[in-house]
Amino acid sequence: MGKTVAEKILSLASGKDAYAGDIVIARVDAAMAHDGTALLAIEAFKEMGGQAVWDSSKVALVIDHVAPSATESFARVHRVMREFAQSHGVRLYDVGSGICHQLMVESGLVYPGALVVGADSHTCTYGALGAFATGIGSTEMAAVFMSGKLWFKVPETLRIEVSGSLPPMVLSKDVILKIIGMVGADGATYKAVEFCGPTIKSMSVDGRLTLCNMAVEMGAKTGIIEPDEKITDFLRRLGINEGLNLRSDEDAEFSGEMSLDVSDLEPQVSCPHSVDNVKSVSDVEGIEIDQVFLGSCTNGRVDDLRVAAEILKGKSIKRGVRMIVAPASRSIYLQALKEGLIEIFVRAGCTVCNPGCGPCAGAHQGILAPNEVCLSTSNRNFIGRMGSADAEIYLASPATAAVSALDGKITDPRRLLKG
Repeated sequence: MGKTVAEKILSLASGKDAYAGDIVIARVDAAMAHDGTALLAIEAFKEMGGQAVWDSSKVALVIDHVAPSATESFARVHRVMREFAQSHGVRLYDVGSGICHQLMVESGLVYPGALVVGADSHTCTYGALGAFATGIGSTEMAAVFMSGKLWFKVPETLRIEVSGSLPPMVLSKDVILKIIGMVGADGATYKAVEFCGPTIKSMSVDGRLTLCNMAVEMGAKTGIIEPDEKITDFLRRLGINEGLNLRSDEDAEFSGEMSLDVSDLEPQVSCPHSVDNVKSVSDVEGIEIDQVFLGSCTNGRVDDLRVAAEILKGKSIKRGVRMIVAPASRSIYLQALKEGLIEIFVRAGCTVCNPGCGPCAGAHQGILAPNEVCLSTSNRNFIGRMGSADAEIYLASPATAAVSALDGKITDPRRLLKG
């Protein structure tokens, strides 16, 4: 019987002929923890008697969730991370470097066929490069720090084929929101979601990262896309020539298969307070907003900034509305500066923050007050996610976010096409 991409990666990592349902002990190729999870991992590492990290070149610590630190307690967390990184020789991405998931993609630690773990649920983002990437707990991460191995139950794979050409002003974020609305918040629990089809192949690397980033919002263990020449070229530009371009076999067994034709897809909006509460923008258009957030590990990349800047160029956001922009990494920030995107945002009245998680984490930037409404390009809209439990968060694409910031209410970005 043939194998899926997920089964092939875990078979290679474990040295076992593994299929869905099997339990394997697998060799990890890279591991990451950030300032929201690293402290517990470091403390557990010490409690377990850890003396050295199994391979310092494969471990990354990232200060991104509360960066710069907003409280003394977080300043202490950051100090512990810096001290651990220095004493064990692991790489540290300090304040201003960017978001962990973007940095892992840029670092060379992620490549096709790799098994990557991170102490954050959106580690599944890296599946866009053809890796098996998944989030784990801090105690599990401590064990990985020590041994470089972890046990896994090989997941079943749900295959989702996407076809059709995306209409103007409809982006990859709209595609994944539509899929989550179809599958449900727990419809892919502990499964590998394999995205395929001509629409996926036509997407940029940035678009694919957005897609895989939100696989966990339907309960998936990971999201994954078979690597192709776009991925090879992307990695080559980063100086990365590692990896195996694995494909699912024709006779591989999937737990389910779905198809979506996006030819007539409208921009999508995820409504409070669940990511799978998805509606077409026409159904929620006109809802007044107080804040717009462009950024996060979902939509803080260059493609996203370009889309928003093109809409905002020469215009000003609605009086009384705040728009916060946070590039996903320092390299993206520099590219945005080079292209003049940052100037466009500032002139439009936006607040541009340092690279990092920013308002998405709900820790220190862009906190919402009771009864405020935010339209965000991030990945979660749970109660209290960005501050007050009495606030409301809607999720949408960078195009919808930018147009809505101009109008002060949720707006269909396709209206721009009408003149």
